[in-house]
Amino acid sequence: MYLEQAPQTPAERAVDVHQPTPIQPVVLQPAPLLPVQPGAVATVASIVLPDGRVVTGYAISPVQPEPVATKPAVSRAAVNVALGGVGFLAVCGGLLLLTTFITALTALITQLITLAAVLFGGFIAVQVFSASGHREGTTINIRKAIFKRNHFHG
Repeated sequence: MYLEQAPQTPAERAVDVHQPTPIQPVVLQPAPLLPVQPGAVATVASIVLPDGRVVTGYAISPVQPEPVATKPAVSRAAVNVALGGVGFLAVCGGLLLLTTFITALTALITQLITLAAVLFGGFIAVQVFSASGHREGTTINIRKAIFKRNHFHG
């Protein structure tokens, strides 16, 4: 079953009634006293105004501004460029030494090859042109031979 409510008028819809909730009083307990070191208590200052009134309060130290970061005398970019130049010079010196080493090694290898060729060639020349009287094999005097129809008659 459904209950139908009568349509409300705009005036009935606009009024909302709220009942206030009473606030209970709070009973404050005194805060326990803690022992304080003598150096930790802030100093109390009193000022006498020109009209004779005395104003008493705690002294507040002025706020110190944060120190401004000082710029270095030389910029970081200049330092980086200088360090890059030093590194480049070190690399160039190393490359110069490397190329010198490679050149010297090439010259050494060339000299060793030349020495081996001279020694081997000398050995061969001594073997070929030796004046020893002993030879192996048969000696044929071709000047006295007669060739007829591709036959050798000796």
